[in-house]
Amino acid sequence: MSAQLIDGRGIAGQIRTEVRAEVDRWTAQGHRPPYLAVVLVGDNPASASYVRGKIRASQEAGIMGDTLAFGADVPESELLETVSRLGRDKSVDGILVQLPLPAHIRPDRIIGAVNPDKDVDGLNTINAGRLVTGRAGFLPCTPAGIVELLTRSDIPTCGQHTVILGRSNLVGKPLANLMLRKGLDATVTICHSRTRNLKALARSADIVVAAIGRACFVTEDMVKPGAAVIDVGINRVEDPSRTRGYRLAGDVDFEAVRHKAAHLTPVPGGVGPMTIAMLLKNTLLAAQRHTGL
Repeated sequence: MSAQLIDGRGIAGQIRTEVRAEVDRWTAQGHRPPYLAVVLVGDNPASASYVRGKIRASQEAGIMGDTLAFGADVPESELLETVSRLGRDKSVDGILVQLPLPAHIRPDRIIGAVNPDKDVDGLNTINAGRLVTGRAGFLPCTPAGIVELLTRSDIPTCGQHTVILGRSNLVGKPLANLMLRKGLDATVTICHSRTRNLKALARSADIVVAAIGRACFVTEDMVKPGAAVIDVGINRVEDPSRTRGYRLAGDVDFEAVRHKAAHLTPVPGGVGPMTIAMLLKNTLLAAQRHTGL
């Protein structure tokens, strides 16, 4: 048996096409295009690359957007004022603060200052509370993208045991709450570094989600035959044979697990593209909500 690969790029492309069509309908009705403001701090090359990709994807979807760039030494107070100003600006629909932030800036404080009705990353504590209690809010993009991968790949979730490896606020915790929602109806176990019998728990899962940031952590003996495996990890592994000196690897031992699982996401090309697609979807939703639709 060889796993059917879940084409994250293809599914993300479908969503981006859907968003573009909806934006075109939206503007044809006389509304201005949705507007996304991205806040970038410092000169981290990876962060700058991610932001360029998000802005480019937004433009392709008909969403207007700008990057507000700050030096790594920007005072926290100035960043707070910028985020607060964007929250009051009626021409701004979505606000995204690119993480990580420099060490002297408290990310919880900055994210907490984002207007929850413009929090298209879904990380503000108010939106986290809305998620837990089942109220309408913005869903974190990566967990929402994982759910889209499952549903659009016709992978059943109702009553299925879903084991999530990782308890972060970015992926593990929100995904657990999403999978518990009516309509998905999964039975969820969250595992972490202190979990006993982790391998046995993973092996009992119908759906395994690996989001721990350790390359090739999930091995063949952690996956039961026929399981669906979603790999959220993206790790740099030294590889002298590559021109750049490294290769990208997920949290799953891809070559070993692909012969055990029924469905498997590749890295890259799996979960990653879905995060941006869901960001576009959230930004359009923010614009619609701001007009009361």
